[in-house]
Amino acid sequence: MAGLPIVLELEGRPCLVVGGGAVAERKVEALLGVDARVTVVSPTLTRRLRAWVDARSVRHLVGEYRTGDVSGHALVFVATDDPALTATVVAEARALHVWVNAADDPARCDFTLPSVLRRGELTVAVSTGGTSPALARTIREELEGYFTDDYRVLADVAARTRRELRRDGRAPDAETWRRALKALLAER
Repeated sequence: MAGLPIVLELEGRPCLVVGGGAVAERKVEALLGVDARVTVVSPTLTRRLRAWVDARSVRHLVGEYRTGDVSGHALVFVATDDPALTATVVAEARALHVWVNAADDPARCDFTLPSVLRRGELTVAVSTGGTSPALARTIREELEGYFTDDYRVLADVAARTRRELRRDGRAPDAETWRRALKALLAER
């Protein structure tokens, strides 16, 4: 499936994770990393999920998923090993026009999560469209050696320069930016 890579701003937005195991834990960790408001529906939780609930970082709806749980959420992640439950949650999310991700079932996903490398405001995402998360992770790990912390500094300098130029009513064209950034990279 050819998808459109986008970056969603989820800070403060309500997101639902159905499931309480290791896969759900990874989804919750990603959501907390972008300051989303996370609710988990599950009768049981991993220790780490329990710690987030106890710290009030995550809201926990104790028990099985119920019709209506999707309502009011911006995104939904289904991380269970129950195909019937997955189908039910996907159907409800789609009926409510809420994007849904069904772990390990790309055909039922409205979106997939790439393997992500962050250096400050620089984000590099590697995706296989959900067909081989292990390959995406391996490539991302290889890129970590290339994208050192120098890139965090470069991203900060570029952002600051861009803000100053825009404030002064100047907007260099794409080629000027490309040359300037290449020169900075050559100095590192």
